[in-house]
Amino acid sequence: MAIGSTEVVILVVIAIFLFGANRIPQLARSVGRAKGEFQIGMKEASEMVAIEDMDRGGRTEEMATEEE
Repeated sequence: MAIGSTEVVILVVIAIFLFGANRIPQLARSVGRAKGEFQIGMKEASEMVAIEDMDRGGRTEEMATEEE
């Protein structure tokens, strides 16, 4: 289900009515910063998993403990 232009206009009008025209840019900046921080955190987490896998020679933890 796609959002059409009419729905977007209605959402923008409701947002302006609820938050005021001055707060909309601040909210957009905050959402953008939060998204950026989330993406950085996800990237760091995936790098940590890759490093841990390399410590085990690319094997899963189960395989590494079975061989010991």
